[in-house]
Amino acid sequence: MEGITKSLIMDADGIRRAITRIAHEIVEKNKGTDHVVLIGIRRRGVPLAERIQKQIEEFEGVKLPLGILDITLYRDDLTTIDVQPVVHQSEVPFSVQGKIVVLVDDVLYTGRTARAALDATMDLGRPEKIQLAVLVDRGHRELPIRADYVGKNLPTSSREIVSVCLQEIDLTEEVLLREKLNK
Repeated sequence: MEGITKSLIMDADGIRRAITRIAHEIVEKNKGTDHVVLIGIRRRGVPLAERIQKQIEEFEGVKLPLGILDITLYRDDLTTIDVQPVVHQSEVPFSVQGKIVVLVDDVLYTGRTARAALDATMDLGRPEKIQLAVLVDRGHRELPIRADYVGKNLPTSSREIVSVCLQEIDLTEEVLLREKLNK
C-alpha cells in the first residue's frame, strides 16, 4: 500500500460496530425494509453491502435484494486511470424502479465516485430515492454530495490517504490513515 501508516482508525470490532449501526439506521430512516435495496459499489462497497444485508437479515428477518455496481465507464477521470481500464459487469438482478436504493461504498472523499454511481443507478431505472452509506467520510468534497449513513467521520488533509482493508479482499480487517510519500 502507498504511504506511511500514521494511525489505526478502526479495527475489526470498530468496523463491525459501524456496519451494525449503519444497518439499524437504514431500517429506522426508511421505517422498515419495504422497497429497500442495497447496491455495493465495486470494489470494497460490495463486501460492506453484503455485511449490511446480513445484519438487517439478522435483526429484521428480511434479506434485502443486493446488487453490485461497476462505475468504471461513468467516471469523469476515465482517461487518467489507464489506457484500457478494466471494466467489470454490474450485477443488479432486480428492478430499481420505485425502490429506495442504498448505495454502499468504503470511503467518501471528493464525491466523484458517488456521482458516477448515481449516474449508473439512474441508467437502471427511476428509484423512489437514492441514499448513500459509507464506512468513512473523510471530507474534501468537490461535488455537493453527502452520505446518509456514515460509519466514521474522519477529517483528513489532502496529503493523507484512508486505506480500508476488508477480509474478503485484503485478508485483513482495518481502516488506516496513511501519509502520502513525497514524489
